[in-house]
Amino acid sequence: MSGLGDPRRWLDLAFALAERGRIGTSPNPMVGAIVVSAGRLVGQGWHRRAGEPHAEIVALEEAGAQAREATLYVTLEPCCHTGRTPPCVESIIAAGIRRVVAAATDANPRMSGEGFRKLEAAGIEIVRDLDAPREALLNERFRRWVTSRRPFVSLKLAASLDGKVATSAGESKWITGTGARGRVQFLREVYDAVAVGIGTILEDDPFLTRRLGWKKERPLLRVVFDRTLRLPLHARIFQDPSPVLVVTMDPPDWQLAEHLRRKGAEVLPVPGGETGVRLLLEELGKREVTGLLLEGGPTLAASFLSAGLVDRWIGFLAPIVLGGERARSAIGGVGFESLAGAPRLRESRVEAIGSDWMLTGVF
Repeated sequence: MSGLGDPRRWLDLAFALAERGRIGTSPNPMVGAIVVSAGRLVGQGWHRRAGEPHAEIVALEEAGAQAREATLYVTLEPCCHTGRTPPCVESIIAAGIRRVVAAATDANPRMSGEGFRKLEAAGIEIVRDLDAPREALLNERFRRWVTSRRPFVSLKLAASLDGKVATSAGESKWITGTGARGRVQFLREVYDAVAVGIGTILEDDPFLTRRLGWKKERPLLRVVFDRTLRLPLHARIFQDPSPVLVVTMDPPDWQLAEHLRRKGAEVLPVPGGETGVRLLLEELGKREVTGLLLEGGPTLAASFLSAGLVDRWIGFLAPIVLGGERARSAIGGVGFESLAGAPRLRESRVEAIGSDWMLTGVF
């Protein structure tokens, strides 16, 4: 690593650039790139959205002739395959880059390390995996999808301090404040799909829409788990043109299913239990859904948790105690019989949002 100076300084900048693509890149990863010549930044770029030039290409075009004998700092191994865009390695070689410093290796098992090998074969020095954990966190949704072909699943909950999502009389709006609800709107922009159980539809009649107007090229997929097709045809979810996928029992009531189809919904029959949940995730993976946000309710949360299919917990806690045996808990189902068998959060973080707290972590 002689002659590199402090590579993390430039990688920090590359990561900051990559973050700018958080809204639009799915199903591609977020990537940032920096071109440095003689200790001076001469080009920078990030991947803005799927189908547009990758970060390396944007940075190289900005650097122009100054890219020759320069160092390229990039948050992820450059691609070597033709997808929506041409392979980046060919442009890097043609630009005359002398060294590539990458934070992490591509997670795609079909291409992992191949980009590095092609660059090395062209005589380019490779410094790899300088900050793989940071890149893994940045692209957790992409990495889950590209390695398992299912979306990364995040469970979002808004509850009182004692874990209740409604009072004993059923009142639930609003447990958390406007800041927490605004953060949920940001999450809907980031994730490709949002899912709720039919109970949430019947009780709250949500629109389940994006309201920030940031991600217009790919509409939010709204998924409703409705085993007996109780979804009302007048539900507000139908007032928005974004797609609706109703997951129901197999076989369904075909007459009810046809009514929903005429309203614009797609009906997907799956078996009950964990098998059905896994088949749904497999289907969403085929549709290039890299991230699924579970928004409610307790039964849906319990089914995913018991199947071990929740990757990230996003819990909003309000400074209020509701109490009462009749007050609905955030997690339904039969629960876990032993402490040893219960899911345990790792890498947890707490953030204050107004008067509420947001607790996140992975399982």
